[in-house]
Amino acid sequence: MPEVKTRPSAKKAAPSKLKAINPATGKLIREIQAFSADQTAETFENARKAQSEWDSLSISERLVYFKKLRHLMSTKLQQIVQIVASDTGKPKTEVLTAEVMPVLDAIAHFEKHAEKVLSRKAAGTPMLFWGKKSYIEYMARGAVLIISPWNYPLQLAMIPMLSALAGGNAVILKPSEITPLTGLLIEILFKEAGFPNNVVQAAHGGKDVGEVLTKGKPDYIFFTGSVKTGKAIQAQAAKDLIPATLELGGKDPMIVFKDANIDRAVNGAVWGAFTNSGQVCMSVERLYVERPVYHAFIAKLRDAVQALKQGHGDHDDIGSMTSPAQVDIVKEQMEDALQKGAKMVTGEAPEYWNTEEGLYIKPIILADVSAEMKILSEETFGPVLPVIPFDSEEEAVREANSTDYGLNASVWTKDMDKAERVVSRLVTGNAAINDVMVNVVNPELPFGGVKNSGIGSYHGEGGLRIFCHEKAVMADSGKKNYEIQWYPYKGKMPLFVKLFQNIYGSKQNVADMAKLYTDILKKSKS
Repeated sequence: MPEVKTRPSAKKAAPSKLKAINPATGKLIREIQAFSADQTAETFENARKAQSEWDSLSISERLVYFKKLRHLMSTKLQQIVQIVASDTGKPKTEVLTAEVMPVLDAIAHFEKHAEKVLSRKAAGTPMLFWGKKSYIEYMARGAVLIISPWNYPLQLAMIPMLSALAGGNAVILKPSEITPLTGLLIEILFKEAGFPNNVVQAAHGGKDVGEVLTKGKPDYIFFTGSVKTGKAIQAQAAKDLIPATLELGGKDPMIVFKDANIDRAVNGAVWGAFTNSGQVCMSVERLYVERPVYHAFIAKLRDAVQALKQGHGDHDDIGSMTSPAQVDIVKEQMEDALQKGAKMVTGEAPEYWNTEEGLYIKPIILADVSAEMKILSEETFGPVLPVIPFDSEEEAVREANSTDYGLNASVWTKDMDKAERVVSRLVTGNAAINDVMVNVVNPELPFGGVKNSGIGSYHGEGGLRIFCHEKAVMADSGKKNYEIQWYPYKGKMPLFVKLFQNIYGSKQNVADMAKLYTDILKKSKS
């Protein structure tokens, strides 16, 4: 027999490297090993093995690890801030207050409330089933895939991760490839806090990694990002009947009435529009000001914006953009607006932008904007604030509700009755009165959007429970041989009619109910 020659086995291609680049300086920080598609099956297998052991711990035992993580992050606060600032181009103060503090606050919140929220809950039992008890248990879903964004790469990854972990799940995190250093930081923090192996795994990479993990059939998907990607994830999840929560974009309106505290509203608008260079799903992207105060408001707004300091030093207010691709989107919208007649109150036109040594765009205020401009309908996600006058409450509400988004909104007035009335008419998942963008950092409140801003919500009690199956249980002592609704049916119909009329009618008599119940039970024995 001739010798059979076998083909040499092909060598597996080494995973590519991700470049962590400081967007404020354009300098390379380091390279990070990317996830390879052939690791997918092993990653999910490891997650499910680790999840079984993690889920066997009581909630209080899991929270011991949360406490260790909180202490670790508190100890390494300055190092964490430096890493995230370098990865995103944010000022350090902004990293501390908007990235690190919300995570620490969330951990403390979980330590205090998770056991109560996820413990067995007693439920009512219909009168027809006297003697039974009902309750709800919360069961971990399994291996949870969390795909997090680049604009708040620490906060928007860790809070859903911790929510899932509290419920007994294992987590596979796909951090943004645009901020890979923060993704690596998260991975290291969980390891140093002593979480069991593979309870948390990170898969570093781009869109292709997100796709392969989504197709890997996780037990739940939590995605924060663009509407386009969210729809693609939802489509794949639907094919595999995988539940998903989608936290997507926004085009958030701020409505300022003439009786508002104008100085407070100006300061709120400046911060709400330009914090993180406007790269916030809850950014103020449309500012509606009642006409009698419109021009005075614009003047104060211009002065406040021009006083801001931009850079990456400890005392700067506005950092750089984070994503080069997002700079292109902002540029396109700005060019469209200016071509269609918008006027810049302050800022620079796109032809003067120089982002070669840092992705900086000076904050821009636009006036004379109109409905046909992209800047009023599409998410900008950059440091541009269009300001529009309005003449009536009805007009303000109509314009605020005019986009395909519904994530957040704010209403500014000294008339609290009017404020609450307007808020109730806004089609949005979140709203603030005389404040801006605060909802997402309140762990007691649910956070989610309507329309194209997403599906589902997290935070609050529901934010822990979405990562669990609800298991409904009814229990009987088992002492009776029969139930009243069991066979035989002979002779029960008239007794059931009387019983139900007694239960649901206008004249209820407990003694009569008890007798009828007993009589029907006797019929089961005959």
